[in-house]
Amino acid sequence: MKLLIYEHVSGGGFADKSIPLGILSEGFGMLRTLISDFKAAGHSVTTVLDSRLAVLNPPIEADCIMPVSSSREAEAAIQKISESADADAAYIIAPESNQVLQSLVASIEQAGLPSLNCRASAIGKVSDKAVLNERLKKLRLSTPETILVNSLDDVAEIKRAISGKLEFPLIFKPVYGVGCGGLSVVRNENQVASAVDKIIRESPSKYLIAQELIRGIAVSVSLISTGSEALPISLNKQNVSLMTSESISTYNGGLVPFNSLLKREAFATAEATVRSFRGLRGYIGVDLVLTEKEPVVIEVNPRLTTSYVGMRKVVSFNPAQAMINAVLKRELPANNQSVGYAFFSKVETPKPTTEALQETYGMDAIVSPPFPVSCNGTASALVLSYRATLKEAMSGFNEAKKRLLNITY
Repeated sequence: MKLLIYEHVSGGGFADKSIPLGILSEGFGMLRTLISDFKAAGHSVTTVLDSRLAVLNPPIEADCIMPVSSSREAEAAIQKISESADADAAYIIAPESNQVLQSLVASIEQAGLPSLNCRASAIGKVSDKAVLNERLKKLRLSTPETILVNSLDDVAEIKRAISGKLEFPLIFKPVYGVGCGGLSVVRNENQVASAVDKIIRESPSKYLIAQELIRGIAVSVSLISTGSEALPISLNKQNVSLMTSESISTYNGGLVPFNSLLKREAFATAEATVRSFRGLRGYIGVDLVLTEKEPVVIEVNPRLTTSYVGMRKVVSFNPAQAMINAVLKRELPANNQSVGYAFFSKVETPKPTTEALQETYGMDAIVSPPFPVSCNGTASALVLSYRATLKEAMSGFNEAKKRLLNITY
């Protein structure tokens, strides 16, 4: 098949402005590994790339790379390919915030090109965190107590809405968002105003949600779905730093697979969540927190997640081809066995020279190289180690990180 694969951060979505380095390393890492897997399955791939990255000749296996210099140019390229005979299907990797993912997938669907994504209508439903929370409650799945708040309301009114219903500490985040964008831990009433201001600054969403802070281990479940049946593939530990409004909350990386006594319950909960929304198909990630007693559903990601870069290493099948089979043939993988461990994390480096950057291209452990596109002298790489045991994977990561820093300093 001829496939169009578009990743928003590295593909021109930020071509008119500076690219957030941490998100770039995740985005390019997903793009690179997904294209590699589609190529291994025998497909040809066209992708779109921000011209600031394209000029660096990054390590990517696409048959055709279309450099773009603006977000409008990126959208025009997607539209042109969608309406031509240059692609048999398309896959979009983009954030749910600002309805970017939903609108891009909708444009693919309207052009008549088969989409390997979740349906645009389903993306819209699960992207609204308040709607998702209500649906999960009706399914009697464990989810944090949540209140929907208008971010433009007076702070005193927001405090009254919370009082007596939720107890501090709380999580404040945009009703539409991705990753840890706009998220704050709110420990008391005095921190409410700054958390609301942070959401207003970082998100165009009119609404936010105040949510009880669930204490436990942050994990996700990767699933492949036909739209009616879903297969949990892996349980992934997430390395997340949750901060108050004065600092930035971040997703730093993860471990695949994560061994937990609650794995079976987490799989069942994630599967029930995905099956409850018609149109969730292909690859889906479900974020949960494992408490001492049960898995608690936090969010649903109706798209590829960063955990894919680790999951693809440990499964016994090609997950990119599995996405095609699930969406176009309504078939799920027959053999789902896990072998080894993949540990991955973002690593901040100095802005590399051209020679240093080229040297990182030759490192197998570098999923996303430290592109020198910032104005502040720093860069961000995504580093992964895959080994037979967890101890070996951790050791391999530390060795790769040390080599990377030696190259870039």
